[in-house]
Amino acid sequence: MKKLLLSFVLVFTAALMLHAQDEIVGRWKTIDDATGKPKSIIEIYKKDGKYYGRIVQLLTPQNQDGVCRTCETDYKDKNIIGLVILKDLVYDADDKEWEDGTIMDPKNAKEYSVYLELVGPNKLKVRGYIGFSLIGRTQYWYRVE
Repeated sequence: MKKLLLSFVLVFTAALMLHAQDEIVGRWKTIDDATGKPKSIIEIYKKDGKYYGRIVQLLTPQNQDGVCRTCETDYKDKNIIGLVILKDLVYDADDKEWEDGTIMDPKNAKEYSVYLELVGPNKLKVRGYIGFSLIGRTQYWYRVE
């Protein structure tokens, strides 16, 4: 009986950990830092044990057709729907965050180190940085149902 109970506890614990790490999977609304208005919808998904995020919709009036008119790179005047901007994130159960990945800013095509942390069931902290996480920028993304 003890072995059965122990097996149940281990399976239940493993299931909870798998659920926790997949909590970021879904669609998230980004907010423009300058205007405070909705900017895009990013879909976060899991592939081969890592987490990625791609642009699935642009929300600014001038970009409703999916074309990035404000980009200063090769993406300027091109459709960026489907562009993968989050790459290779892994879940750290101890810190309860997704880390060791990169985030790309389509406006300037620069990549930064990134970590993600759920600060509520529908609010995601996204911290992009260079070198140390102290030197960077934080955004909050909001879950889209």
